[in-house]
Parts: sequence; C-alpha cells; structure tokens
Amino acid sequence: MKIKSQKDFWAGLMFIAFGMFFVVWAQMNYQMGSAVRMGPGYFPSVLGGLLALLGVLVLIDAFVEEGPEVPTFHFRPLLFIMASCLAFAYLLKPLGLVLASALLIFIGAFGGHEFKWKEVTILTVVLVIFSVLVFVKGLTLPFPIWPEFME
Repeated sequence: MKIKSQKDFWAGLMFIAFGMFFVVWAQMNYQMGSAVRMGPGYFPSVLGGLLALLGVLVLIDAFVEEGPEVPTFHFRPLLFIMASCLAFAYLLKPLGLVLASALLIFIGAFGGHEFKWKEVTILTVVLVIFSVLVFVKGLTLPFPIWPEFME
C-alpha cells in the first residue's frame, strides 16, 4: 500500500496515539463505572476511544485519497517564540510590564522570515500602551509597569 496523503497519515497516527494514551491512562488510574453510573474514568475512556476511532478513519483516508506533501518543519520560529515567552515570564517582575513586553515582541519577531525594525518598533509601542491600559489601568492587575529601580 502506498501512502497518498502524508498529512492524513501522520494526523491519523497522532490521533490514535493520543486517544489510546488517554484510554489506557483512564483505565489505569480511575474507576470505569458503567453507562448508567459513570465513574471518573468513563468520560476520558470514551473520548479517547472516539479520538482513536477518528484516527483510524483519517489513517485509512491517507491510503485512499491524494493529498499534499508535508511541508518541512522550521525550528527557528518555534525556538524564538518559546524564548520570548520564557523571557517575558522571567523578566516581568524585575523589569516591569513595559520592558518585558517590548522584549517579548522583539524576540518573537526575530522568529519570522522577515524582520523590519520600524514595523516591530511601532507594533511594540502600540501593544505596550494597550497592555498597560488594559491590564494595569482597566483590570487593575498588580503588574509592575517599570523596573523597581526606576520607580
């Protein structure tokens, strides 16, 4: 048999793996119960089984219907987005919302295929002002706006 749709093939395998994981996990850790008196393991088992069944259908479709090739995976955007989120999380308290948000936007923007200083700077200014107005002023969340040494 020849795989005609690689996307469907890998999606089907992923659905089957996740579905079976949750079925096994629910069976091992929770009581199943019955359809009339459901235990805590009933719902995750049924949903996991349905997800695995959907995976089987998608997997079968991968051998029947033509589909596009799977594009190459690019790690650069993923790494820069993760780095920007981690930087924001660790720097929010010492640097404040303004500088941590600016770093979040700039580091995340480096992950894109084109980086333009002017556009990213304008985006940063707008998003930082919006963040301060919404989160600090509007929702009154206790975020420090500036670094502690500047206040």
